[in-house]
Amino acid sequence: MNRVRCAIYTRKSSEEGLEQGFNSLDAQREACSAYILSQAGQGWEQVPDLYDDGGLSGGTLERPALQRLLADVASGRIDIIVVYKVDRLTRSLLDFARLVEAFDRSNVSFVSITQSFNTTTSMGRLTLNMLLSFAQFEREVTAERIRDKIAASKAKGMWMGGTPPLGYRPDGRTLAIVEDHADLVRDIHRRYLELRNVRLVAERLQRDGIRTPVRTILKTGKTFGGCNFSKGQLYAMLRNPIYVGDIVHRDNTYAGQHPPILDRHDWTKVQQLLADNLQGVRTHTSPTHSLLAGRIVDERGEPLIASHATKGKQRYRYYVSRDVHYRTSSNTALRIPAKEIEGLVATQLADLFGDPIALLTRAGIAVTPELMGEIDHRAQTVALAIRAPRP
Repeated sequence: MNRVRCAIYTRKSSEEGLEQGFNSLDAQREACSAYILSQAGQGWEQVPDLYDDGGLSGGTLERPALQRLLADVASGRIDIIVVYKVDRLTRSLLDFARLVEAFDRSNVSFVSITQSFNTTTSMGRLTLNMLLSFAQFEREVTAERIRDKIAASKAKGMWMGGTPPLGYRPDGRTLAIVEDHADLVRDIHRRYLELRNVRLVAERLQRDGIRTPVRTILKTGKTFGGCNFSKGQLYAMLRNPIYVGDIVHRDNTYAGQHPPILDRHDWTKVQQLLADNLQGVRTHTSPTHSLLAGRIVDERGEPLIASHATKGKQRYRYYVSRDVHYRTSSNTALRIPAKEIEGLVATQLADLFGDPIALLTRAGIAVTPELMGEIDHRAQTVALAIRAPRP
């Protein structure tokens, strides 16, 4: 008979009565021990370690004994977790779903002795799946509420958190100008209008010893900056409509509540110049990078190979199956225009990053306003960069 290692977890929200010789934690443990003993015929054995959290709320997972239990689960020291009631483990359905996911990764079952909840049985798994379905529903409803709140707030021109662009600092639900940094932003835009080339701007800034200012993330206290401006940073700065007082949410632009750093007329000239330069690059050069080579496959799972054909002075790129590349006969030969498939992938990625709430929900990560404040602006920046035309 296989040995089944059982750990008992107990919790009490208040400290009242914990000083007694036989308290609530002892009562929970005694009942769980009796249940484990009743399953001795199935090989169940209680581990000697005690996992007791006294005077701690079930609304958080940051409990010493629970964290120690999770560490032992991850290290493979436990087969079954036994509790008196489910709410002793957690009062949050979302936290319960996260705990079950952690248990499943380590093939650990879960038993609540007073609620006939036992994931070692088929009925227990059915009950668990129902609870997890409700947890997923709650995640999606919460995500929708936060998504709607962010959309409504941005439509009013509010700043919804995250690291502000260079030249600004957070000021409640808006942004305030940091004059020293704002002067640098204006200088970079003037240089671009003069030089008309991002690479030259980066080189001149480096020659003049101008580096990215050192800034501090208020929430964590970490610093960043102090390095040379990259072309990517400069492109992002030159394209950012926040500098003319706008707030962007997905494909919509709204008048922001924050003051602009740049004159809109000059910023519009920068956008036109960026577009003209890009068109010039597209006219005189041919793209040589096949970003999806080896990353997309045919119906047999074989990676497609980058290829091209030339007609007159025009070069056409394709992703082809091995049968086409090596000129072998096959009914599954495949040839896909590279521009079309790359555009489709870029659009899908941009849509995914353009809605970070949906991205987090798909990943099973609980969406909170604080988390959205950290990632929303960054995700929108990535989405804009992906949607930007490429040479």
